[in-house]
Amino acid sequence: MLAILKKELNLFFATPIGYLVITLFLLINGLFLWVFKGDFNILDAGFADLTNFFYITPWFFIFIIPAITMRSFSDEIRLGTIEIIKTKPIGHWEIVVGKYLGSLLLILLALIPTISYVYTIMQLAATPESIDYGSVIGSYFGLLFLASAITSIGLFTSTLSNNQIVAFILGVSVSFFMFYGFEAMADLNLVKNLDIQNFGMHARFESIGRGVIDSKDLIYFLSVTFFFLWLTKSNFDRK
Repeated sequence: MLAILKKELNLFFATPIGYLVITLFLLINGLFLWVFKGDFNILDAGFADLTNFFYITPWFFIFIIPAITMRSFSDEIRLGTIEIIKTKPIGHWEIVVGKYLGSLLLILLALIPTISYVYTIMQLAATPESIDYGSVIGSYFGLLFLASAITSIGLFTSTLSNNQIVAFILGVSVSFFMFYGFEAMADLNLVKNLDIQNFGMHARFESIGRGVIDSKDLIYFLSVTFFFLWLTKSNFDRK
């Protein structure tokens, strides 16, 4: 598994992909939060708060993470190297988990510099006590679990096609549905009383972001992650 993990990281940073993803993520976030005039600009809001950061980052994840994972298996299928991987003395689960951890680690590396935003709002705040640190910590945990779930989705969709663009579009579509689709369906008259929004990642992410980390929310994200990793492994077995 470590060999697969190292291979994935080397592929990311031996080419511009890894640097491009991290740079784009930080650049777009920085422009929306500190430069562009609008509802997301923290300086224009008049109070020191990272709510806007935690609102827009999940939407960036829906596009950025499938862009990272789209080549994970689709390239192996297209180039025929998937058969070579299968002959190596390593289990299929280890291959899947190795690729999953490699992609997830890249996302975590992109998130680390955003901790500087916390320091910035501490300097902007009238008093340190005015910042809801519980909410900030909870939201970061929520981003980690959300990134984990979307990474597993992107990995699964990369096994569905040997075309990276198709894998990317499928990854974005499934991630969007899992994040916001259930909440959108909850507004329909036919299912208003079923509380199906709780099946979506958006409601669970917001719950963690309140600063109270409920075991039900953690189990939900871990279940989604494991389910799509299991689908990935099952598809990998059939290829």
